[in-house]
Amino acid sequence: MSLQPQEYIKLAQKLPPRLLQFFARYPTRQLAPHLSPSTPSPASSESPEPQREINISGMPYENPFQRAIDPHSGKHQDPKFSLRRQADIAKLARKHGVEELLPFTVKNSQEKLRRRLENGLRVKGTGIGQRVKGKESERSMKGRLEKRKQAMLDMPQMIQTWKQRGHGRGWKQWPK
Repeated sequence: MSLQPQEYIKLAQKLPPRLLQFFARYPTRQLAPHLSPSTPSPASSESPEPQREINISGMPYENPFQRAIDPHSGKHQDPKFSLRRQADIAKLARKHGVEELLPFTVKNSQEKLRRRLENGLRVKGTGIGQRVKGKESERSMKGRLEKRKQAMLDMPQMIQTWKQRGHGRGWKQWPK
């Protein structure tokens, strides 16, 4: 779905305020083709400041959904939007058909589909060597049912032995 800039502007008039505010703060390449990385002026060429790194999408700002590195200290900065807020914005954009305009996020439907295809359903207990932990009674139920089944199969022999020995005299093996 590649639209012309005029069509994007027409579409933007129908968006909810939360998405409008997001796109005003972080315009996309399709909406703001005139944005480009700033070049230092000749007067400040003596001590050029380190430019902000341009992300993969070519925008002069970092992706607000991913962590960034501070150019001065080199430390990581947290994303501007938490995962919960990313999910809210992605759902809202998906509902209004502008999800492709959002910067990359792990909450994007294409990214979720890619992870699902790559990893499959990650349910504990479905892989090789994995078990569902469960409660202690649930874990031991299979053994108890097997033991009970074996006791029921051995019951006629046990009754016969009980009657032969005199109803409990000399009986060592009490059934459980």
